[in-house]
Amino acid sequence: MASTPEWATARALADEEVFTLNVNGEQRRVTCSGDTPLLYLLRNDLGLKGSRFGCGLGQCGACMVLLDGHPTPSCDLPVWSAESMNIVTVEGLSAGDEMSPLQQVFIAEQAAQCGFCMSGILISATALLRHNPRPNEADVCAALDRNLCRCGAHTRVIRAVLRAAEEACPNSV
Repeated sequence: MASTPEWATARALADEEVFTLNVNGEQRRVTCSGDTPLLYLLRNDLGLKGSRFGCGLGQCGACMVLLDGHPTPSCDLPVWSAESMNIVTVEGLSAGDEMSPLQQVFIAEQAAQCGFCMSGILISATALLRHNPRPNEADVCAALDRNLCRCGAHTRVIRAVLRAAEEACPNSV
């Protein structure tokens, strides 16, 4: 009689449920414990590696995703609470192989240094620009307040967000 590998037995937990999540515009069915952090499911089960694990407490912004358009840390968000929401990861910001204008400006401005925090920053900046297409520097700083960057690239990041806003709305006041 063949034995079941330990990992397979551990994966079939009694408290697992089937959840249907809308991730980057696609309905995805997943089986997990409802208390599983959304970040773990995105990275480990769905293969979306752009959101990063930073602090595990929802305080650094590396794991930020858009939930119904609002930037939200995913490292401490249970899967059950995201089931009826639209989830957008950094992978969902681009249209196929074409990067979003914001992503393109971040590259042009060399806004990233190591890049670890950039997916969360791009998520927060996207939410800002959707809500306020013509932010000033204070607006950008406030919107990115929950995103930590240990490399000190803040000035380049702010410049990139302001440039993206200007390029999207060049003639507005």
